[in-house]
This record gives sequence, structure tokens and C-alpha cells, in this order.
Amino acid sequence: MSRDTATESRATPAAESGLGDKGLSKGTVGVLGAVVIGISCIAPAYTLTAALGPTVAEVGTQLPAIFLAGFLPMLLVALGYRELNSAMPDSGTSFTWATRAFGPWIGWMGGWGLIAATIIVLSNLAAVAVDFFYLLIAQLTGNDAIAELTRNLWVNIPTTLVFIAAACWISYRGMQTTKAFQYALVAFQLVVLTWFAVAAFSHVNNGTAFDPTPIALDWFNPMAVHSFAAFAAGVSLSIFIFWGWDVTLTMNEETTNPAKVPGRAATLTILIIMGIYMVISLAVISYAGIGETGLGAGNPENQESIFAVLAGPIMGPFAILMSLAILSSSAASLQSTLVSPARTILAMGYYKALPERFGKVSPRFMSPSTATITAGSAAAVFYVVTRLLSENALWDTITALGLMICFYYGVTALACVWYFRREAFDTVRGFFFKFLAPLVGGVILLVMFASTARDSMDPDYGSGSNIAGLGMVFILGMGVLVLGVAVMLYMRIRQPGFFKGETLKRML
Repeated sequence: MSRDTATESRATPAAESGLGDKGLSKGTVGVLGAVVIGISCIAPAYTLTAALGPTVAEVGTQLPAIFLAGFLPMLLVALGYRELNSAMPDSGTSFTWATRAFGPWIGWMGGWGLIAATIIVLSNLAAVAVDFFYLLIAQLTGNDAIAELTRNLWVNIPTTLVFIAAACWISYRGMQTTKAFQYALVAFQLVVLTWFAVAAFSHVNNGTAFDPTPIALDWFNPMAVHSFAAFAAGVSLSIFIFWGWDVTLTMNEETTNPAKVPGRAATLTILIIMGIYMVISLAVISYAGIGETGLGAGNPENQESIFAVLAGPIMGPFAILMSLAILSSSAASLQSTLVSPARTILAMGYYKALPERFGKVSPRFMSPSTATITAGSAAAVFYVVTRLLSENALWDTITALGLMICFYYGVTALACVWYFRREAFDTVRGFFFKFLAPLVGGVILLVMFASTARDSMDPDYGSGSNIAGLGMVFILGMGVLVLGVAVMLYMRIRQPGFFKGETLKRML
């Protein structure tokens, strides 16, 4: 069979049904495996140590209420994702579903939003893993100078590239290798987080806590936040810390039941993460209070890494386990986060929204080959360039992630509403899961997108860097989306078939 004939026969399923088999390994991931990978991608140990302090600084003891407020749109969007996955289990997720609902232009940008967000965060995860790698060595050897090696670019950059390459290698070897790697690291970080929480509550109970603060119902009341600006800032932070659960959907073609397992895993992942965040936030505030001095959770000096400050007083000689847990959390998330962009790029190559070479699958490991290497290489290049330019540029781009997350989640949620518009009102269940839940969740996130875009125009937003008085966070965030439009227009000229609905049909 000629190459052209093989390509034509491969495209036939997509032409007839709108979806096609990409050659990924089937039946390799069950609900447990998908949930573990979902938790790993969110990286609770790493996320909490970076997010707790800044969020407490914004909302004080209403931290649990803010987590609940951020959890709500994530859950509503996840319910919409579950319905879309049941109808169209495809590794392209946001790209595929938005294309089927709204057409190729919006679908392409939905895929770009996911790819851009995950590639940017990959570079950040690698950087954090390297920071804690050298910190852990310093703690083990008692040589504090080793921890400072991460500030040396000519040590930091090569080490970061090694971490990214290792994550690519594991991902390239497919879901079986990924699962084996993730089970151990996720289990370890959850054990350490549980240990930390139990020890903190024990100190509170024994009267040895730094600032014992009794838990009150008011902590769960979002109306008690002192201002709407603080509430909005807190919700923006909490949305970011829930991000990553949709990795369970991008594995749908590799699960034991593509129509059901990914949706169940996504919902379970969000619920489990919510439980973890709630317990840890209560433990931290109960032990340390929200004061701005000493070990207080509101102390600006503690905000960069709250666990680095509290682990010693709470866990005693076992505090080093927390550093190891954060290292394992960021390393595990670095690898699991690669799953999403690789499979989205694979789908875009398969449906010819990107060059067809991106649709290749490794015949040995039955995993995205070119797409995985491309995602890892893009993350590596992005990290090197931004780190050499300015550390502020790197962190401002991470701050701009909120724009892309809200964009592609919101678009996908509304795609659910539009795709099921003719059947959503047939049953009560359909009305809630196919219409109301994704509509509310999608609107909330798109409002957050607009609000964040407006706020980020302020030069004081993020690191304070600006160009001609326009905040760097806005320039970077919107710049990435504009770059996506440029690439899309280029692909429209080079490969018009996708944009004409020839390879992935819109459902009218």
C-alpha cells in the first residue's frame, strides 16, 4: 500500500464519523491510574507550598472559603467535560470538542490554549524540581552552599534540561511506564502531606502550636472576605491550583472504558484534591495563624514556600521528607503534565490542523512520539530563553497562565452547552449536566479571563515589569494567544483541509 493510500485510509474514519483511531495503546489505564496521574499533574505538595501564603495574604482565615469558590467552577466544567467525553472520547479533548461544536477556528484556538498553558507550566515545574533538588542535597550534606547552585544559570539550565529530558523519556515509553513512575511519587507526597496535617493538629491540640487558631464556620463563608478585589484575587489563585485535572480526559483513548473512565476520574480527581487542600489549609491556619510575623501564614517572608518554613517546627527531624515530597511532586507533575500537550498535538496532527508528522505514534510504545518530543523541546527552549532574558519574564509568564487556563476551559465548557443544545432539555439530568453546569462554569471562567486580562494591564501586576506602561503579564499572556492566531492562519494557508471541515466535521 502506498503512503498516500495509507494516509487516505487512515483519514476515512475521521471523515465519516468525525473521530478517528490514532493508534494509541488501548485499555492500559483504569480509574485508579487516571486519578493518580490527575493528582500528579495538579501536584498538591508543590502547589500548596507556593499558593497558601499568597492566598492567605489576600483573604486571611477565609482561605477554605476561597478554595470552595475556586472549586465550584472547576467541578461544573468537569461535569461538562465528562458529557463531551462520553459522546466523543478523543485525545484532542478541548481541540476536538470545540471544533465539533463551534468549528475549526475556535477549536484550533482551544487546542492552542491547552498546549501553550501546559508547555509554559512544564518549564516552571522543571525549575521548581531543580530548586528543591539542590535544596535536598544541601539538607542531606549539611552544606548550605549547594542550595545556592540553583542561582547559577550555568548549573541551573543544564540541570533543568536533564529533568525535562527525563520526563520526555518516561512519557515516550507510554502509559505503562508513566503509571509505574506516578504511583510511587504520588503515594509518597500524599503520605507526607497527611503526616504534616496530623502533626499540625496534634500541636494545636497539645498547646504547642505557634499561634493556635480555633477553626470557625466563618472560615468557610466567602461573603466574609473583606473586599471583592481580595475575593477575585483569591479565586484567581484557587482556580490555578485546581488546574490539571483534565489530563485524565486526554488519556481517554488509552483507558479501559473511554466513554466512562476519564469522566469518572476527572470528577474523583477534583474531589480528592479539594479534600487535600481543605485539610492542609485548616491545618496551616490552625497551627500558624494568619499573622505577619514569625511563622504566621500571612508573613510575606513565608509566602514563597510555606512548607519550607513550617515543616521543621511541625514535623521535627522528619521535615526533610517535606522537601523530598515537594521535589517528587514537581518531578511527577513535570512528567504527567507532558501527557496533555503531547496528545493534543497528536490529535491536531492526525486531523491535519498541524503538519501530519505530529500525528505519528511510536509503534513500540504506542505513544505520541513526535508530539512528546516536540512538547518537551518547546518547554526546554521556552525555559532557556526566558531564564536568560530575565527571571521576571519567566515568573510573569507563569502568572499569565491564568489567562490561558480560563480561556480554554471556558471555551470547552461552552462547547458542551452548544454541542448538546438540541437534547439538553429532554431530561432533568441532561439539563443539569449538559447545559446548566457547563454554562455556569464556562461563564465564570470567561469572566475571570476578561477580569484577569484587564487587571494584568496594570504595570504593578506580577513582577511590576512593563513596556510603554502596559503590564508584562498582559503582554505575555495575550502575546501567546496572538501567536496562536498567527500560527493558525499559517496552517490555514498550508493545510486548508481541516479548516474546510474535511478532516474533522463540525456537528451542525
